[in-house]
Amino acid sequence: MSKKILRFVLLMFSISEAMAQEQEGKGVLIDEVVGVVGKHTVLLSDIENELERLAGQGMVANDESRCIVLEELLFQRLLVNQADLDSMQVSDAQVNGELENRMRYYIQQAGSEQKLEAFMGKSIAELKEDYRDDLKRVLLARNMQSKITGELKVTPSEVRQFFNAFPQDSLPFIDSEIELAQIVKKAPVNPEERRMVIEKMEKLRERINNGEDFAALAVLYSEDGSAPMGGELGFKYRSELVPEFAAAAFSLKGKEVSQVIESQYGFHIVQLIIRKGEQANVRHILMSPKIRPSDFQLASSFLDSIKSEIASGKIDFAAAAQKYSDDEESKNNNGNVVNMASGTTRFTNDELDPGLFFVLDKMKTGEISVPVKYQTNDGKQAYRILLLKTRTNPHRANLKEDYQRIQSVALQNKQNKVLSDWVRKKQAVTYVRVDDKYRSCKFRYNWFPVKQGKKQ
Repeated sequence: MSKKILRFVLLMFSISEAMAQEQEGKGVLIDEVVGVVGKHTVLLSDIENELERLAGQGMVANDESRCIVLEELLFQRLLVNQADLDSMQVSDAQVNGELENRMRYYIQQAGSEQKLEAFMGKSIAELKEDYRDDLKRVLLARNMQSKITGELKVTPSEVRQFFNAFPQDSLPFIDSEIELAQIVKKAPVNPEERRMVIEKMEKLRERINNGEDFAALAVLYSEDGSAPMGGELGFKYRSELVPEFAAAAFSLKGKEVSQVIESQYGFHIVQLIIRKGEQANVRHILMSPKIRPSDFQLASSFLDSIKSEIASGKIDFAAAAQKYSDDEESKNNNGNVVNMASGTTRFTNDELDPGLFFVLDKMKTGEISVPVKYQTNDGKQAYRILLLKTRTNPHRANLKEDYQRIQSVALQNKQNKVLSDWVRKKQAVTYVRVDDKYRSCKFRYNWFPVKQGKKQ
């Protein structure tokens, strides 16, 4: 097993098990309860599984890390216990949505659904069910914490007071950062290419309806990654599929084959294999119209014309992005590109794609680039023009240049104080018991009161 796959597996499975069995011939490791908060327990296996997950992120398993993990689990159980008392619920849709996000990540790490299933010895559907209860607890704790601190805000005076409390020589050093906006134009599909693909798909559909094997044709003709598996996708919830594909897949009965449908990925024909409740296992064939070099030139020329309109003052960049851009995320944000790692619009040089850095590094603030070719999130080739909005020089943190950053830290500090007060109050009225062998841990909160608390 490669180190990458091992780290992936350790990251994935923080699922608690009542009994953890070692390999055959080595006996059985008996689990034990190491903590109780209200009606919720923390098991030894919970700690070990979480340590394994964190090992994939570089944490070393030792006494200190075990104490840290135990306290986080106790804190989580306290939140969930209060969520139970408040009759707080998480919907199936919320759990399913989070499951889909995580499964997509796990599949990406493994290489494909089939590789993940083969390695784990379980289907994607079985893996989701294994993880469902643990994820529901995580979501309950998250929602409860949001209820406690979600409405908190900090005023400008609180931000200044927080900033001024730091000695000047201890303020962090901020790297150079940039903010940028973009207008994206995907190459238009040539009508002739589109017609040819539809005709090919209709002929394949006719062959299948005349008795040829769908899976065999998928292997031969489909352009999707599922082609080697006969186009089979495995069990999927409706929410996992793009709307057009989902509508077709979940309307099929028996071994029925869909009409030719179009999605953002191209054209599909779909066959139902089996449906179980809210999940369906389908196979499909995908073909996409080919983009001609002349089509790419049309996209580039279009952006050149938009750049000229902006330069002449006929329209500003934000309005042009809202009107013309093919990238939905930045289009609805006045063209501003969001740093997914930080949730802000600022990027350090290290956070920029090398190709993007190469373009921006030569630009001045307020300058708009020539059309630049790049690959969109869905794997399509497109062109974009870039506006360099701001660029800061490396500096010590200050209120003028870094107010939003300082405001965020000040808010987090306020939230932590409120949360700490909440934990201490709930510890006083909640049954809490922790195994004595953890008394040497340096916890943030006192999980070993003289009296263990009142049972609710």
